[in-house]
Amino acid sequence: MNLQGKGFYIWQIRRCENGNANSIAATAQAAGLSHVLVKIADASDPYNIDPITGQDLVPAVVQALRARDIIVWGWQYVYGYEPEDEAAIAIQRISELDLDGFAIDAEAQYKLPGMDEAALIYMQRLRTSLPDLPIALSSYRYPTYHPSLPWTEFLQDCDINMPQVYWIQRDDPDAQLIRSLREFESVQPYRPIIPTGAAFLEGDWQPTPSQIIAFLDTAKQLNMPAANFWEWGHTRIYLPELWDVIAAYDWEIGPSQDIIERYFEALNAHDVDMLVELYNSDAVHVTSSRTIQGTQMIKEWYSNFFQNTLPNANFYLGDENNIGATRQFTWTATSTTGNIENGSDSIGLIGNRITYHYMSYRITK
Repeated sequence: MNLQGKGFYIWQIRRCENGNANSIAATAQAAGLSHVLVKIADASDPYNIDPITGQDLVPAVVQALRARDIIVWGWQYVYGYEPEDEAAIAIQRISELDLDGFAIDAEAQYKLPGMDEAALIYMQRLRTSLPDLPIALSSYRYPTYHPSLPWTEFLQDCDINMPQVYWIQRDDPDAQLIRSLREFESVQPYRPIIPTGAAFLEGDWQPTPSQIIAFLDTAKQLNMPAANFWEWGHTRIYLPELWDVIAAYDWEIGPSQDIIERYFEALNAHDVDMLVELYNSDAVHVTSSRTIQGTQMIKEWYSNFFQNTLPNANFYLGDENNIGATRQFTWTATSTTGNIENGSDSIGLIGNRITYHYMSYRITK
């Protein structure tokens, strides 16, 4: 399920609206949140279990949020000392709660020597058990500051990167977000960015309303589909004025028309600009002859495709298979210079935009 718009992390449910699930859901809806990320595990233990009664507090929150059409992700803080057990509890919690996605919070412990193997074990177990679940990494904003963290081992089995862009003791969230994106563009594999901003107190420092707006404005300008904030209970208790700023910020959710319908509409209009609008700014486009990345190169490819490869073409959608954020479909085309009878594509979506596109076809005369 794709994320668009504004989201908040929940750490301790009991500190959010006094732990009342319906109040949490109503507050999220009033703030215009499209998604909420709830802590479900810490290391190999379930989280947000009432310490007195033993009641699991998460199901009621998930149910209340879903009733208001709000997407619910889980998240887990991982240490890497027992990666099999940490993966096992994550899989159990995700499955029993039927969550829409999952974020992995990996920080200081994963900077220790030899933790790349732990990351591989954890991610392989997680991805094997949950092949279609959207998974994100939530970690530091600048990989150059933390080179020992096993970025590749985590990201190769993730769909999204959710860096913690906390501008503590600074006033430049826009510049820091841009830098975070640029640094991660050099990390392989690249994954689309959905950043997490600072809405908390740190000593005598706190973000200002103008900084919150600058962070959100920059995320939208960088064509990021969504943004999150840390952390619900802290913001509501200590910085209610920032909650109000975030709630008032208008982040319009994208169109409901299916991406495949929009894609074929643009193909048959031979409208390159309309096609490029369907792609994330750093999307990858793969054919048998070349792999390209970025909307400028994708725009040039489609321009050549319409002008030289298949001029005056009509495109026809065949079979579709939708699995989570993946779309697979067959297609045919006719043109004045040749036909395509075996088109077969696979696209991956983040925020209702294409993040990768594998395109296979053969032109016959």
